Amino acid sequence: MRETKKMIRLSYRLIGTLLMAGGAFVPPIAQAEAPPNVEQAVQAAMAYHDTGAYQHEFDAQLKRAQQDVERERLHVQNPAIVLDIDETTLSNWPAMKANHLGYVSEGACDHLPKGPCGEDAWEERAEAPAFAETQALIKQAQAHNVAVFFVTGRSEKFRRATEENLHKEGISGWKHLYMRAIGDHRPAAAYKTPLRAEIEQQGYTILANLGDQESDLNGGHALHRYRLPNPYYYIP
Repeated sequence: MRETKKMIRLSYRLIGTLLMAGGAFVPPIAQAEAPPNVEQAVQAAMAYHDTGAYQHEFDAQLKRAQQDVERERLHVQNPAIVLDIDETTLSNWPAMKANHLGYVSEGACDHLPKGPCGEDAWEERAEAPAFAETQALIKQAQAHNVAVFFVTGRSEKFRRATEENLHKEGISGWKHLYMRAIGDHRPAAAYKTPLRAEIEQQGYTILANLGDQESDLNGGHALHRYRLPNPYYYIP
């Protein structure tokens, strides 16, 4: 009996010790990794453009697309290609550089190359330069009866300015330019994927789908997809 009581006392002491220790124990705080310095990230992104690395990677992807379209067009009826507009067909670099890669949605764009430059005002200027290799792909496709479709996230309210900009850059003869309806706030993939399916339903085989965002390409409905470089902004 004494042994039993002794064991009970020892058990109580042990439990008390553990409880006290547990109450005093403070787990170490996990050290969060500091995010990259924003200004350094901006400078690195601008250097990626200014050193020619961006254009080199962009052109390499377009040349792949040109080769694949040239090969694949021989094996299907009603071949087509689908292209995004911004950072795929037209470059917004003058506005992005003026804004130091920041996003300015509203306001004037009257002092280029200085900023600020509002996105809406920039699109209305219809002065975005076209990428030379994208122009070459479009001309190559049209010369061999490959239909060209544009599927862009730009709002329908910028249709006139966008068409004017494309024509200024020597791009014409596309089958259709799909633009986002005013008030349509769906994610890009949810908006663009059904449009590629609609093109297929018209009897076309989409040989190549080109865009600078994964959301331009997700969802299928193309034999080949080409992700173009763009470290400057992200569209889910």
